[in-house]
Amino acid sequence: MPLISMKSILAAARQSGYGVGAFNIVDYNSARAVVQSAEQLHAPVIVQTSVKTVKFWGAPAIASWLRQLAADSSVPVALHLDHCSKLEVIESCLAAGWTSVMIDASDRPFEENLTLTTKVLEMAILKGVGVEAELGEIGGVEDDKKVSDADAHLVDPEKALVFCRLPLAVFAPAIGTAHGIYKSAPQIAFDRLETLFRQTSMPFALHGGTGLSDEVFQRCIKLGCAKVNISTQLKHSFIDSFVDYHLAKKEYEPLKPLGAQFERMKQEVIENIKKFGGEGRGEDFKSHLEGPRP
Repeated sequence: MPLISMKSILAAARQSGYGVGAFNIVDYNSARAVVQSAEQLHAPVIVQTSVKTVKFWGAPAIASWLRQLAADSSVPVALHLDHCSKLEVIESCLAAGWTSVMIDASDRPFEENLTLTTKVLEMAILKGVGVEAELGEIGGVEDDKKVSDADAHLVDPEKALVFCRLPLAVFAPAIGTAHGIYKSAPQIAFDRLETLFRQTSMPFALHGGTGLSDEVFQRCIKLGCAKVNISTQLKHSFIDSFVDYHLAKKEYEPLKPLGAQFERMKQEVIENIKKFGGEGRGEDFKSHLEGPRP
């Protein structure tokens, strides 16, 4: 199946009350683990790349991996650019074949954030590409952006509704989660999330998924978080699985630790897809496609 926009994937998930895993990859092996996990469970999936990853490999190379992996799969796969504040990077990914992009102008004044988001929407819609935007600031570290606990702030529901009236694929409200490893249990603003859930049918993105409890996941998904981001967990398993294999076997055949890495990441992706409710939902997106199938 060709790569598709996440807009139809997430509209279906929001309507039916489950979450779609959005997993950050760093190379072909991790991308392969994510897509094959989704294929095994017949689940929709979003493969995400950070700006750092795009700059490291180059947008055309990454797009070629995902086009091949999606073409060999029977489930819907979206290729998404995560947390990007630079229009030139968004333009390069759109040109290479990304099917979804995130404009993160959450550190800017509201009107500037809204203007930039609208500009990216105008660029993306022409290509049938879905757009994610964020309001409020999510704490922790993402790429080179570091937001301290003091600087992080929750979404304003009234201002959020302005964004939810835009033709976005998904909206990311800051509700108290953070990127990275939690040092203590996060205080989630379920009241703000519920306010938005009751006033709009827009799918929401849950950032900072690594380390949240199953209870928090399920409550957020029930309140409209159709996109659930997992990044830090896969970064840790990517490194640990390779190192653990080498320390145990003391071998210098690279394909063997790479195989162990693939299996560990696949296991964790499968566990998350099942947890979020995406298993068996691979056909749902079809009823939400806008116009001809990509």
